[in-house]
Amino acid sequence: MRDVAVIGIGITKFGELWERSFRDIGIEAGIKAINDAGISGSDIDALYIGNMSAGAFIRQEHVAALIADYVGLAQTSHIPAIRVEAAGASGAVAFREAFLSIASGMHDIVVVGGAEKMTDIGDEMANAVQGMAIDQEWETVFGATYASLHAMMARAHMEKYGTTREQLAMVSVINHRHGALNPDAQFRREINVDTVLRSGMVAEPLRVFDMCPLSDGAATIVLASMDAAKKFTDRIVKVRGIGQGSDTIALHDRRDITTIDATVYAAKRAYDMAGIKAKDVDVAEVYDSSTISEIMAIEDLGFFEKGTGGKAVEEERIALGNEIPVNTSGGLKSRGHPVGATGIAQIVEIVKQLRGEADGRQVKDAKIGLAHAIGGTGGTAVVSILEGCE
Repeated sequence: MRDVAVIGIGITKFGELWERSFRDIGIEAGIKAINDAGISGSDIDALYIGNMSAGAFIRQEHVAALIADYVGLAQTSHIPAIRVEAAGASGAVAFREAFLSIASGMHDIVVVGGAEKMTDIGDEMANAVQGMAIDQEWETVFGATYASLHAMMARAHMEKYGTTREQLAMVSVINHRHGALNPDAQFRREINVDTVLRSGMVAEPLRVFDMCPLSDGAATIVLASMDAAKKFTDRIVKVRGIGQGSDTIALHDRRDITTIDATVYAAKRAYDMAGIKAKDVDVAEVYDSSTISEIMAIEDLGFFEKGTGGKAVEEERIALGNEIPVNTSGGLKSRGHPVGATGIAQIVEIVKQLRGEADGRQVKDAKIGLAHAIGGTGGTAVVSILEGCE
């Protein structure tokens, strides 16, 4: 396979963007990435879009063609435009598919984006749409929700490993601290443990501040073969490894609901491809749709032994300036979670870190970064490893 590099990135602000449309935010992120890469429309061979539920949220399907149309690529070069759906991993899977299209030699330069407009409908409908990522026949029909399934995982982790309610809260505290440094984050305010513990109950033991928001936003990456990349920029970030894994969509069929086996498998594939181990990673963006999600992720990715993630968070070993900075963007919890865009936004943050462009949240001497996204409660997982090139 050919070497593949990221040569351009673009991202919008995340949040409740009432005045913006789906196509508007998608185009903004795309133009930023294209300008950052220094390419023109005629250089682009293909377009991939990660999106979970535009049909349900804004009654718009065929979104890849829509974006290609409104950025002017449909009328000129008529390039292929492909939408990818994998719940919260939609953007990450789109990134992997774009990577494979270049590594295989099919394309030289590919734009891969993610976009979602989620706040134009009421909370009840939004939660119902989010619930489409879990098993409708064996979970949703019996009253299970996305939050309640995470609550089951949290309770099991607490019972099995002694993880505490305060340790869960510290995930949110650290991510909000990081997010306060990110100008594109939805929530830019620090909180404390008491704020989390006093927030409204969602599904015991998880409270409002244990869960990420639903957001509007878009993010875009420009990928290129290494040979093509060198023609456009000297700020090259190499995609060193990538892995994708799957598991049962329903929790009751899982081997162990305190471990996301899809993450374990995806991480192994990515580490093997990159030729590194977890200890070599300098900065990571992991999927924190809930506080327990992040604790399980830092264990399943190999940063900490199984069952010790809560203690590692309590000791702030994942905070900026410490052992392995995690979610320097603020994560889903603080940066926001426009589902289809999240996997791309994570990679945008890693690229910024590896370029030394993360401003007040910069990880010193960051050379290798990891991005981790999950679809549903763990039915899909993608792990991408990137390396800054001198």
